[in-house]
Amino acid sequence: MKMLINSPETVVADALSGLAAAHPELNVDVERRVVVRRDARDGGRVGLVSGGGSGHEPLHAGFVGYGMLSAACPGEVFTSPVPDQMLRAASAVEAGQGVLFVVKNYTGDVLNFQMAAELAEEDGVRVERVLVNDDVAVTDSLYTAGRRGTGATLFVEKIAGAAAEEGAPLEQVAAIARRVNEVSRSFGVALSACSTPAAGAPTFDLPDGEMELGVGIHGEPGRERRAMMPAREIAEVAVGAVLEELGEMPPADGPVLALVNGMGATPLLELYGFHAEVVRLLEVRGVPVARALVGNYVTSLDMAGCSVTLCRADEETLRLWDAPVQTAALRWGR
Repeated sequence: MKMLINSPETVVADALSGLAAAHPELNVDVERRVVVRRDARDGGRVGLVSGGGSGHEPLHAGFVGYGMLSAACPGEVFTSPVPDQMLRAASAVEAGQGVLFVVKNYTGDVLNFQMAAELAEEDGVRVERVLVNDDVAVTDSLYTAGRRGTGATLFVEKIAGAAAEEGAPLEQVAAIARRVNEVSRSFGVALSACSTPAAGAPTFDLPDGEMELGVGIHGEPGRERRAMMPAREIAEVAVGAVLEELGEMPPADGPVLALVNGMGATPLLELYGFHAEVVRLLEVRGVPVARALVGNYVTSLDMAGCSVTLCRADEETLRLWDAPVQTAALRWGR
């Protein structure tokens, strides 16, 4: 496999060095693997900290900045960050109002963020944790017990981040984050396997002409494999699976936020075409799309494919989604 890297051992550090050079508004500790917005303590806001294995960029470091995360902790590729990183991040952003940990439901992330929360509280920092578990494809997988955390992480971080930016207290920011997770569901599709720098080869076997329905963002198995289908048929599977899980969840007759997320190797030409199919299917089912986001946001290295995430949206959700944001990967209104 050809990769634009120096070596597998330095790939994360090199990426963080590049992030620091491109975004001077961030404090990037390359050695200790923590990314913090420079004004994290200004204004006495609640701090938002998230993190996870590298390889899913721009998640999470690309979402550090105004109106979103206060700090992110990148682990090695597909490997959870360690509690020391999370504790360091919490200390860096604590401004007297407490810290919210946004945690994707993978075993390593859950255990390490829990340990970090306990250590932070021993140091006098109030911590709330919100677990993101939006993937409807499977219940238990290689990396987790229960549903996996995927595309809804972006919705949680953006909407909770806007609430924190407005000065909402910790308990309210956490409640908003949990609510967004509760009304969000995702489904992913792989057209090819991803390749980690350390392995230098695909992480699983996906023969030509086949696709994986319900794939995880680390390449975990999904629901089934099928012969390749046109985009409209793939969208029918994904949208159907998501809406089945959302059911009559309130506001059942309201609009949704829609994310068509690339897995890393699928061009926008294809993603926008796929989004057109998603919108068509939602219109047929009487589900209006209030806001849409199309692009590579929660990726899986060089995997070809995409995921669909829908979030039931009320007026507050839409207001907070529309609020200004300025990060490396997401920015509007400022």
